[in-house]
Amino acid sequence: MRSGVRWVIAGRAGQDLLHFGLSIVLARLLTPTDFGLLATVQIFTGIANFVAGGGMGQALVQAKGIEPRDTHVVFTAQLCICTLIYAFFFMTSPAFAAWFNEPLYEDLMRVSALTFLIRPFSNTPNSLLHRAMRYKATAFANIVILCVTGSVSVLLALLGAGVWSLVLGGIAGGIANAITAAALTRWRPRILFDASTLRRHAGYGLKVSLNDIVQYLRQQSGNFVISRFMGAEAVGLFNKAVSLNDKPRGVLNSAAYKVVFRALAKTQGDLNQSRYLYLRTLNLVSVYTLPIYLVLWWTAEPFIVVVYGSHWAEAAPILRIVMFSVLFDILSSQSGAVTAARRLLGRELSIQIASWVILIIAICIGYRWGASGVAWALVVNAIPLALLMARLAARELQVRPRDILRALHPALALNAVLAAALWVADWCARVAFPYHPVTYTAWMAGIGFLCYALCFLLLPIPQLASEAARWKNILRKPWR
Repeated sequence: MRSGVRWVIAGRAGQDLLHFGLSIVLARLLTPTDFGLLATVQIFTGIANFVAGGGMGQALVQAKGIEPRDTHVVFTAQLCICTLIYAFFFMTSPAFAAWFNEPLYEDLMRVSALTFLIRPFSNTPNSLLHRAMRYKATAFANIVILCVTGSVSVLLALLGAGVWSLVLGGIAGGIANAITAAALTRWRPRILFDASTLRRHAGYGLKVSLNDIVQYLRQQSGNFVISRFMGAEAVGLFNKAVSLNDKPRGVLNSAAYKVVFRALAKTQGDLNQSRYLYLRTLNLVSVYTLPIYLVLWWTAEPFIVVVYGSHWAEAAPILRIVMFSVLFDILSSQSGAVTAARRLLGRELSIQIASWVILIIAICIGYRWGASGVAWALVVNAIPLALLMARLAARELQVRPRDILRALHPALALNAVLAAALWVADWCARVAFPYHPVTYTAWMAGIGFLCYALCFLLLPIPQLASEAARWKNILRKPWR
């Protein structure tokens, strides 16, 4: 588990650092409107992404045993679905452009949808890598894909292609994904129809897709309302804030989900081991993730201005708001690994639908206060979703609510100390030296890291004793 998580985190961290660097370059070459145009198109193509896979890739990962026949049948089904999706977007793109009163959307939609014709050739080999827990190979592939995507996007942006640099970069990345995944698995596509095999994987896959679609609709509801009533620039700012909020959580929380889901699927018959994996993952992911957000909350505005430029400064207040949902997102995600591995997707779907309804109501109230009101709606929605998902996972694993609180307690205690230290550091910074965004960000990050590291290593917290001991041994090695 630790080895798998390390490789996923290493790959995701490398990928995110590279993506972060590319996003800085692109943010300075392009405008918020360019990003907002693409984000609006992706609201709709993103929904189709989940339909395109049909959840059958995850069915291959979750299944106890598969044969080459299974992979070919799944590929054939996905190819048929993706061809229909592309035809749908090609024909409906004029209506899409008319709805948003922007003629450019017609061509953007048709070109962006080309990725659906590429996706079947990468979905199946990527699922095989996940099933085999080849996280090192996956990390390598993701870096290659991002390098191709970023290089094409930056080159086209320098040539003045605007939003098209983002679209064509994504297509280039999709082609690189298909080639790299096929090379790593040595899997070759083959057309094969088999109704019984398809039914076996489609049953589970349909539930996966429905859950993913509802989750995606819930995530994109804010972008949709802002794009419809506030314009592309507001979407670009809102999307930048949400994207920054997702970065640290994506490195740790999503990496843990990927490995824990596969591990829980393999240990379905061992309740004690599954219970331990769930609680320990909550414990460690919250401990390593929350301090990053706490420091970022204090430094949001200077960080964004320094990195992306002053024209992105209005994203900072939105970022500060959405960060309040992070702890609840961690609880929802890791509980989701339990429901997916133990085939509870039907019950999870009802929770996701209820959560989406709550979010729509919250957005309808909040959008009157602009993008900040929509951001608060996301936070309000995250709370009941996390509690309901945790309740479902706890019942399945026979975990008591106090066990979950005990798993989260170390992170809450350490971050309470960190918050006090950052408050003092902020006061000292304003008194001791003139404000400059670079020095302020560096000062707050340095104080935050030092304080949290010392508390983590030295405070007697029973749930972190073994983890602290591991780090102490690592730190002592160079001095032995």
